[in-house]
Amino acid sequence: MDELDSYSRIVSAVAAELTGRVAAVRTGRGSGSAVVVDDGVLVTNAHVVGEARRGRADFVDGTQVDVSVVGSDPLSDLAVLRAAPAELPRPVRLGNADDLVVGQLVVAVGNPLGLAGSVTAGVVSALGRALPTRSGRAGRVVEDVIQTDAALNPGNSGGALADSRARVVGINTAVAGVGLGLAVPVNATTRHIVATLLADGRVRRAYLGVVGSPAPVPATVADRYGRANGLRLAEVISGSPAERAGLRAGDLVLDVGRRPVQDAQGIQRQLFGEAIGVPLSVTVLRNGAMVDVIAVPTELG
Repeated sequence: MDELDSYSRIVSAVAAELTGRVAAVRTGRGSGSAVVVDDGVLVTNAHVVGEARRGRADFVDGTQVDVSVVGSDPLSDLAVLRAAPAELPRPVRLGNADDLVVGQLVVAVGNPLGLAGSVTAGVVSALGRALPTRSGRAGRVVEDVIQTDAALNPGNSGGALADSRARVVGINTAVAGVGLGLAVPVNATTRHIVATLLADGRVRRAYLGVVGSPAPVPATVADRYGRANGLRLAEVISGSPAERAGLRAGDLVLDVGRRPVQDAQGIQRQLFGEAIGVPLSVTVLRNGAMVDVIAVPTELG
C-alpha cells in the first residue's frame, strides 16, 4: 500500500504542476493539445495545426487565448504557437529525453477526445523508435521517439509527456495502437528546431541521401576508436550528395563532421540549414579499411 501511495503522490504532483499549463488547441479543422514552453510560446504537433495560421487555446481554468502559428515543421511533427505572454500561465520545465531509461515512470497530460486536463501514467516502454514523417515529397524519420504505455487518445497530440519531477521530456505525437503511444523527444535537436521556428518560421534542412541503421563496430576498430557502434548504410540514394562523394551501401559510418556517429540521429542533428553547401567530412569503415570522403549537402526540398 505504501508503494501505491508513493506512486499516486508522484502522479498527482506531476498533474498538479502541469495540467494548468497544457492547453486544448483548435486551429482550423485540427484540434489537439499544446504545452506552454516559454513566455508567450506554446509547442504542439505540426499535424495538429495543418495549414492553419491562427487558432485558440483553452486552459482548464476557463481561460481562452487567441494564438497564431509562428511556424510548423512537418518533418519533426512540431509546430510553435504565439500568444500574449500575459494571457498564458507560466512555462513548464523542460527535461532531456536523452536521459530517459526503459521502465521509467512517465505522465501524459493532454486533452484526449476533447476531455480537458486529462492525466494518464505509465512507463517508458522503449526508446529509439522511429516515426516516419513526410512534407510534400520530402520524407524523414524522427529518430529516438519515445514509446510509452501511458494511455493516449486522439486529442493528446501536442500534449506533454513528463518525468516524475514534472519535467517535460516529450511532446505526444501519435497513437500507434492499443497500449502503445509515441512522443517526440525533448532534447538538444528539438530545442534547435523550436528556436529555428521562432526565428525563421520554418526549418531548412541539408540533404545527404543515406539510409542506415546502428551496427556494431569490429572489435579491433572499437578498441582503437573507443566506441561500440556505427551506422551501417543500407542505401545510398542515386544522384545524392552521398553518392557523389563516393559513399556506398554497406559502409559503416563512424564520423560525420569529425563527430562520432552511432545512429541516424547522429547525422540528422548536423543536417540543418547551416550545413547546406558546406563540405562535410565522413569517415567510414569499408572492407576493413578506413575511408575518408567529403560530401557537400544540398538543401532538402
